[in-house]
Amino acid sequence: MLYDFIVIGEWVEFAVRWLHVITAIAWIGSSFYFIALDLGLHRDRNLPSGADGDEWQVHGGGFYHIQKYLVAPDRMPDDLIWFKWESYMTWISGFALLCLVYYLGADLYLVDPNVLDIPVWQAVAISLASLAFGWLVYDVICKSGFGHDNTRLMILLYFILVGMAYFYTSVFSGRAALLHLGAFTASIMTANVFFTIMPNQRIVVEDLKAGRTPDPKYGKIAKQRSTHNNYLTLPVIFLMLSNHYPLAFATENNWIIASLVFLMGVTIRHWFNTRHARKGSPTWTWLATVILFLLITWLSTAPLFQTKPEGEARLTPAAQKFASAADFGDVESIVLGRCSMCHASEPFFDGIHWAPKGVILETPEQIATLAREIYLQAGVSHAMPPANASFIEPEERAKIVSWYRAVTRAEG
Repeated sequence: MLYDFIVIGEWVEFAVRWLHVITAIAWIGSSFYFIALDLGLHRDRNLPSGADGDEWQVHGGGFYHIQKYLVAPDRMPDDLIWFKWESYMTWISGFALLCLVYYLGADLYLVDPNVLDIPVWQAVAISLASLAFGWLVYDVICKSGFGHDNTRLMILLYFILVGMAYFYTSVFSGRAALLHLGAFTASIMTANVFFTIMPNQRIVVEDLKAGRTPDPKYGKIAKQRSTHNNYLTLPVIFLMLSNHYPLAFATENNWIIASLVFLMGVTIRHWFNTRHARKGSPTWTWLATVILFLLITWLSTAPLFQTKPEGEARLTPAAQKFASAADFGDVESIVLGRCSMCHASEPFFDGIHWAPKGVILETPEQIATLAREIYLQAGVSHAMPPANASFIEPEERAKIVSWYRAVTRAEG
């Protein structure tokens, strides 16, 4: 039955999301570690091995003596570990999630007619094109003379990200806009690994195998891209988490909030990187971060976007089937009685000041549009209401299930 595939689809999405988190942890962990290691190396020692620097570390009950060669050692090591699949799988699993959630669920999560009324295929095309555009523009700038000054390059990259934040919020729903800005940035980061860092490292390895002295420019270029990734990581994490918090994505100032998040990423990483390089403790960065976060908090208090369109509401063909089903009147009454005290433009449930996750269930159109989510959250599972705060009865849950399955059964 179709509704069985829907439940299976939820578990597939969960599994892909779990994979995404696992690989992201592995990638971010190794990336942060190697940046910290490189900054913390002692380069004032005359090492017999000819290495550029070394450091002693202790972890897990043992001591580690780590050395770094500025270009490469005299000969190719017998065992060489490459760090690449963490990055590749993070992007692959993230793109799979983008397809599962935002492309397959475009009517609900990607396209918002109140922002820009476009067909789904156009929205998906814009999404894909924008991800490719980001890497191409960034790579051209890095390879140009402008990219020789890293500070100047990062400032230009920031303004590009601000521009993309405004663009995405002018095209997609607020939730999809911030998610896409994160995907835009993460695509640049993974492309850095795939198209620049790894190829440069392979050139050095081939030179070693052939007995040639590697050109230090390849390592310099790779380090520049790796440093960019280091400063972009924390904003990407924020943007990926933002879809759980309507105060971040569902406000009129969402593109400004996203722009400020990138500045917070710089201030936080600057503190860590400065500490790892033993150049002091710039505590001003934490003050700047707190100020930026308070500014974001203030901006988020602007009125949330209303999901209720002006004039006559338009339903997708799928939503129309749920709205015209025989039991829809009963389901509407259940949702209005058990859910709408929180999921409203102006919630009246004690302690709830805005609709959780930005989901509003006040009109028949909104309820029909969110039929699948209501079925999964309040019918199949007991996730909603939390702790059954509105005392929804088992018979009411059963009614939601039978309503949804009657429609999907007729489709199947």
